[in-house]
Amino acid sequence: MTTPRPTSSRRTRTRTRTRANGDGTVYQRKDNRWEAAGYVLAPGNTRKRIRVYGTTRKDALAKLTEKIAASNLGLPVAATDSTVSTYLTYWLNGIAVHQVRENTHTRYAACVRLHLVPGLEAKQVARLTARDVRTFLDRLRVACQCCAQGRDTDRRSCCAIGQCCNKRLSPLTVTYIHSVLKSALEHAVREDELPRNVARNVKTPAPRPRRFKPFTASEARQFLHAAGNDRLNALYELALRTGLRKGELLGLHWEDLDLDSGTASIHRSLQRTPTGGLTILHTKTRASERRIALPTECVNSLKTHREQQEEARRIAGTGWSDNGLAFTTLTGGPLEPANLTRSFSRLLKSAGLRRIRFHDLRHSTATLLLEQGVDLVVIKELLGHAHIGVTAGVYAHVRLRLQRQAINTLGAALGRADNDPDNPPATAVVR
Repeated sequence: MTTPRPTSSRRTRTRTRTRANGDGTVYQRKDNRWEAAGYVLAPGNTRKRIRVYGTTRKDALAKLTEKIAASNLGLPVAATDSTVSTYLTYWLNGIAVHQVRENTHTRYAACVRLHLVPGLEAKQVARLTARDVRTFLDRLRVACQCCAQGRDTDRRSCCAIGQCCNKRLSPLTVTYIHSVLKSALEHAVREDELPRNVARNVKTPAPRPRRFKPFTASEARQFLHAAGNDRLNALYELALRTGLRKGELLGLHWEDLDLDSGTASIHRSLQRTPTGGLTILHTKTRASERRIALPTECVNSLKTHREQQEEARRIAGTGWSDNGLAFTTLTGGPLEPANLTRSFSRLLKSAGLRRIRFHDLRHSTATLLLEQGVDLVVIKELLGHAHIGVTAGVYAHVRLRLQRQAINTLGAALGRADNDPDNPPATAVVR
């Protein structure tokens, strides 16, 4: 009688194996979480074994599969055992570049190059602590940037002549640098490369809000009167009466304007980018995409402006650039934002008005509306703020002034004599 050949434990393991070489391993930990591990491409064209976690086997396996797929496409994963400099370079060029606008990415890159890399370059990402981040930010607040960035090495200035200029960063800039570091480390946390974001454990003092000086009602009237004969009168009317941003004004197309119904659709913006030059982009946020009502004065000035543009088109002939923009140069090209700023400054000077930023026209719109008792929700929708908290925070000082006026009005009413004929007794219940 032939005895059945026993199956070895090795053969049993081979038969039950369900993942091929290179696919990694998946197993359940003692804390009931699932862990998946495998080798992927790392910066420097090296291979690195990574571990990801999930609440279920499927979740952990999906995370590992995603990383291996990206590795097979030649995309390295973040190596948290590398230095901050290496990781930030990876984050800038591999992650942030696909998530933010080009101008924002340029600011991120400048922040990394000028501040984060020089201050944290020698630190390993995995060993970075909240104390390291706090110490770095404290040094950043007191350091002279002229000396720190070597601006005085090629000329006789600042420390080169023994007299430090103490050119320090503003609290707003320090907060921005901190936010960039938090964003970079947050990506590592989402990718299970770091257990926590140590930069979030560091609290920085809230920067003092940037003060702006909007027009008063009399100054606004004086400005509109001075702009009446300007070629861009319709643009200035829109800026002050609707609060549109500069890029939104310059990105307006005639097809966005319905002058019959008196409405405008805001869904694009003209911006200058380092690589594309003057480019039409989406609005700042999704909340910025909105449809607004146009005042009668704006409708009339836009109709006049369209007639003037048609005359300019006739004069330019074949030299006219037909791009559908509402506000253009004399040959139909898009207006340069910097040139609009210079034209605005000249207009203020000729009108005898104090110098303000172009963006302060937007602040003037909101301030004047608040002072007229317009509801904050309406102003939020008109300005295209993402959250009403933004509107309330920016114009908190205006609301405080209005509250004081209301309290004073109530105080005057309560101070009247009982026999005052202008103060009859209340006969209705206020609900």
